[in-house]
Amino acid sequence: MEERNVLMMKKLLVVGSINMDIVSNVDRFPLPGETIHSGEALFFPGGKGANQAVAAARAGAGCAMVGAVGTDPFGDKLVRGLEEDGISTNLILRKEGSSGFAIITVNGEGENTIVLSPGANGLLTAGDAAAAIPDWSGLHAVLLQNEIPWDTTCSVIRSASAGGARVFFNPAPARELPDELLSRIDTLILNETEAAAVSGTAVNDIESAQAAAERIIAKGTNTVIVTLGEQGCFCRTSNGRAFRVPAFKVKPVDTTAAGDTFFGAYAAAEASGLGLREALEFAAAAAALAVTKAGAQASIPAKAEIEAFLRKLEP
Repeated sequence: MEERNVLMMKKLLVVGSINMDIVSNVDRFPLPGETIHSGEALFFPGGKGANQAVAAARAGAGCAMVGAVGTDPFGDKLVRGLEEDGISTNLILRKEGSSGFAIITVNGEGENTIVLSPGANGLLTAGDAAAAIPDWSGLHAVLLQNEIPWDTTCSVIRSASAGGARVFFNPAPARELPDELLSRIDTLILNETEAAAVSGTAVNDIESAQAAAERIIAKGTNTVIVTLGEQGCFCRTSNGRAFRVPAFKVKPVDTTAAGDTFFGAYAAAEASGLGLREALEFAAAAAALAVTKAGAQASIPAKAEIEAFLRKLEP
């Protein structure tokens, strides 16, 4: 069977970044100009695109990925890790030079700071994506983020929309989005910072999240989901549905990839046929489990873990 036919058998396609995360644990973040000691440096496969693909695959979705890694040793490890989760890697390209990597510092409260070096991710062109995905038929949705070149992301959104595939977009890192793109996006999942950048209004609670979501919906997006950490998430749809899903209370160890886990798990649940509220509750449970472990992909739970977590909460 041709590689492209194998790709189109997958329900979800992720186009995005693939990184190696280099993690240091500290008691507190350093002040400007200050040197502090950390524990052992840990290496975890990451990148928002790869994290979301792993989250979707572990949550039960058939998933393929388009992205780029370098010719360094990290590249081999990153691709093998995706394959171990059953993700199709046939369309991941090799670019001369280093793979993308992120330097992540995690403090005693589980909060993190991240410095990102795009490496090969920054070399993934619109032409690369177009050559990898000549036909959008049979695909449930494409998942995108903001860790590959913006021109490439825009090209994929337009091509997928024109080809009949739904676009699920997490605009992280945050940036403004033109109205023309918003009208092509089926589902937009954003945190407070990203929602503020896209809507042009400050977001810090459920009420302001609703106001931001309504401004975005008015520009043509079908579903807007704003995640608010401990406050849960708020969902607004173009047909008038509006509701909040509470967060699950857990003790955080490392919040790295919590948002990616939510996004990928939601996409998998929605693709499996779960209703909107149920898919969001599934995603919230997945994200809650993710923050209880260290690392990016290392922290992402499997479907059975998520379902067991939810069963424990049933009355």
